[in-house]
Amino acid sequence: MLPTGAKDTHIRDSSNQKVHPQPMEESMNQNPEAVEALISKLFTNISSLKSAYIQLQTAHTPYDPEKIQAADKLVISELKNISELKHFYREKNPKPVCVSPQDSRLAAEIQEQQSLLKTYEVMVKKFQSEIQNKDSEIRQLQQQIEDANQKRVKLEKNIKLRGLSMKESEGSGEENGFFPADLTPELFTSVVESAYKAIHDFSKPLINMMKAAGWDLDAAADSIEPNVVYAKRAHKKYAFESHICQRMFSGFQQESFSIKLDNVTVNKESFFQQYLALREMDPLDMLGQNPDSLFGKFSQSKYLMVVHPKMEASFFGNLDQRNYVTGGGHPRTPFYQAFLKLAKSIWLLHRLAYSFNPNVKVFQVKRGSEYSEVYMESVVKNLIMDESEEKPKVGLMVMPGFWIGGSVIQSRVYLSGMKVNE
Repeated sequence: MLPTGAKDTHIRDSSNQKVHPQPMEESMNQNPEAVEALISKLFTNISSLKSAYIQLQTAHTPYDPEKIQAADKLVISELKNISELKHFYREKNPKPVCVSPQDSRLAAEIQEQQSLLKTYEVMVKKFQSEIQNKDSEIRQLQQQIEDANQKRVKLEKNIKLRGLSMKESEGSGEENGFFPADLTPELFTSVVESAYKAIHDFSKPLINMMKAAGWDLDAAADSIEPNVVYAKRAHKKYAFESHICQRMFSGFQQESFSIKLDNVTVNKESFFQQYLALREMDPLDMLGQNPDSLFGKFSQSKYLMVVHPKMEASFFGNLDQRNYVTGGGHPRTPFYQAFLKLAKSIWLLHRLAYSFNPNVKVFQVKRGSEYSEVYMESVVKNLIMDESEEKPKVGLMVMPGFWIGGSVIQSRVYLSGMKVNE
């Protein structure tokens, strides 16, 4: 038992001390390990939240909806974890009547982290809004694609009714749609130019393969058209172009192009439709779909006419390709594919010629004919013309001429015995 004075002194001293509620004293003073674990877990969750937030930002560049949704779920999950820690702390530690400096620092840190969480929540809502806007844009674009595909299907059906392929219409279409080519003399003139270029292009691999096979090109040129006086040795290439031309245009003046039609009648519109259908197609692809078509039969017959058996045997060592073509096939060899480009150009020219009313007429120039600037064009431009009365003579015809309406498309010829201006 204390003396009276001592008791009073103790009471006065006790009145100057701070008083804490019992739960705070137990949790903060008696169990510091629990507080330390709680704070550690809080910081761990905050770090995870930062990582999730970074993932959310990364998913926007480039924009990836699936990654954004996954990162968004992760951010929300971490926010929930931190919120649960907050509620757990408040349940176990009611607000103290008076706190120590250490408690104040802890409260300040918690408040700072809560402010940071609010910032994250705002950013998450912002990203969610952006995601919704992007999703809306994606849905609009998908609808536009679907509408465009429906229009494309309708256009394709209309084109097929006109005898066009989709590829042809894409090649000739304007910005806002598709249209067939106009049947004009200018169109025919451009196709004539393409046909002449195709003859020239096919003659190159033909001559190269003859060289590789050991052919005497001088003798071969003379056998095609003897006694032609060439201004240059290199001009003998026109003999091979003439050989190709003569055989490819054989039968051009006939509507059937010397192909048996099996009593099939073809009107003007059908000729033009055939021209349009094949114009932009790969000839080998077309023959793959219909090897026995009129174009297929034409290609087979012309190949056998242009490429002599002896020539083919010297090229390939056998006649396997020729036998395959004779049997109705179309080999996928580079040489035959090069020939098909030539065959396609001549076939298109014939289809187009018979699309006009009246038909375009073809004319050929015989060797020895006098040169006429009205009906002929020299393939060699820098010729030296003599002032004598004798006109130059045609040595070779390398491309026939055409009458279209009241106009003339000149035949292309090589003039024999001329000199060139170097």
